[in-house]
Amino acid sequence: MTAHADAMHAPADLAACPLMPTYRAPSVQFVRGAGTELFDADGRRHLDFLSGLAVTSLGHAHPEVAAAIAEQAATLLHVSNLFGTEPGWQVAATLDRLLGGGGQVFFCNSGAEANECAIKLARKWGGRGRHVVVSAFGSFHGRTLATLHATGQPQKHEAFQPLPEGFRHHVWNDADDLARVLDPSVAAVLLEPVQGEGGVNPATVEYFQAARRLCDERGILLMVDEVQTGLGRTGAWFGFQHLGIVPDVVTMAKALGNGMPIGACWARREVAAAFEPGDHATTYGGQPLAAAAARAVLAVMERIDAPALARSRGAALTAALEALPGVSAVRGLGLLIAAELAPGTDAAAVAARLLDVGLVVNAVTPTALRLAPPLTVSEAEIAEAVALIAAALAEEAHP
Repeated sequence: MTAHADAMHAPADLAACPLMPTYRAPSVQFVRGAGTELFDADGRRHLDFLSGLAVTSLGHAHPEVAAAIAEQAATLLHVSNLFGTEPGWQVAATLDRLLGGGGQVFFCNSGAEANECAIKLARKWGGRGRHVVVSAFGSFHGRTLATLHATGQPQKHEAFQPLPEGFRHHVWNDADDLARVLDPSVAAVLLEPVQGEGGVNPATVEYFQAARRLCDERGILLMVDEVQTGLGRTGAWFGFQHLGIVPDVVTMAKALGNGMPIGACWARREVAAAFEPGDHATTYGGQPLAAAAARAVLAVMERIDAPALARSRGAALTAALEALPGVSAVRGLGLLIAAELAPGTDAAAVAARLLDVGLVVNAVTPTALRLAPPLTVSEAEIAEAVALIAAALAEEAHP
C-alpha cells in the first residue's frame, strides 16, 4: 500500500493521528459524497443523517454550489474587506430580506465568530458598565474564550479558567429565572430557538415572548443564535420565526455555505450603528469564494422552498422514529431531531453500531441520538435510515 493510500485510512488511535487530540481519533475517513450519501476510503456507502452537524443542508457536492465555487475560484478569491465584492453584498441583501429587512450584516468564517461579533456589538451598544451577556444553561455558542463562557455548560469552562468576565446564565425555558438575572449591567440576552448541542431542546413560545418583553422593558438587546437552526433547518427560514418574536441580532453559519466556511451576524441597522470602522474585523469574512457558495446555497434554498421540505420530511422522520420500539420520545423542530432512547440504552454505543452498518448520526446526549439529514433527504432514505435504527436498537437490547 502506498503512503497516500495509508493516509486515506484513519489511524486506530490518537497516538498515530497527525491531528491535535481535540476530537477522538476518527474511526472512518470519508472521501466523497453525493446528496445524502457518503463513501469512505474502502468504498462503503453511508447515509448521512448528521449533515456535518447541520451544515450540508442541500446534501453533499450539490452541483449548483460546486459550480459556483469553481467559477468563483477561477475569477476572484480574495481582496480583503478594504474593498467591496459583488457576492458578499448580494448575500447580505438576501439574508436581510429573509430576516424581515432593516438590518446590516457582518461576515465571518464560523458560528463562534458570528457570536463573538454579536457579543462585541452588545458591549459596544451597551457602553461601559453595561456589558453582561445572559444566556441559558444547556446552551452552546462556540469555543472561543468569550463564546465558551457564553455557553451554559460549566463543565466545559473549568479547564480554561479564568474566562472573560461578563457572562451570566439562567434556567432554560424559565422566564422568571431570566427576569431575576437581568440587572442594569446586562446589555444583551443570547438564546437559541432550539438548543442543538445541548440535546435538541426547543424553546417554548411563552419563554421567547417573555424574553422579548423583558428586553424591551429593560432596554436590553435580544440576540438569537441561529447557527444550527437557521436557513430552513427547523421548518422556517429561522427558528425564531416559530416563536412570534423579532430579535435585535441574529447569528448564523453552518448551512449558509453548505460546507464552505462562512458565518454571519445580522443586526437591526440602529444596533449595527454602534460599530465604527476598526471596532471589529476579520481578514477572510465574506471573501468572494465563500460568499459565492452562500449565494448559490440561498438561491437553491429559495427555489426548492427549503423550510417546507424540512417540515414535511421532518414530520415523516419524527413519526417513523416515534413508532420504533426502543425510542421513548422524539423532540425537535423540522429536520433537527433528537430520538430519546429507552432507559438504560447507551446512545453512543448505538451511534457507533449505526456507523458500522452505514448510517451517520451522533449521540447528542448519553441517552439521545441527533438526526439532522439534508433537507433534500428522500422518503426512501428516511425509511432506510429508520430501518437501520430499528435493527441497531434491537441488537442493543438483545446482544
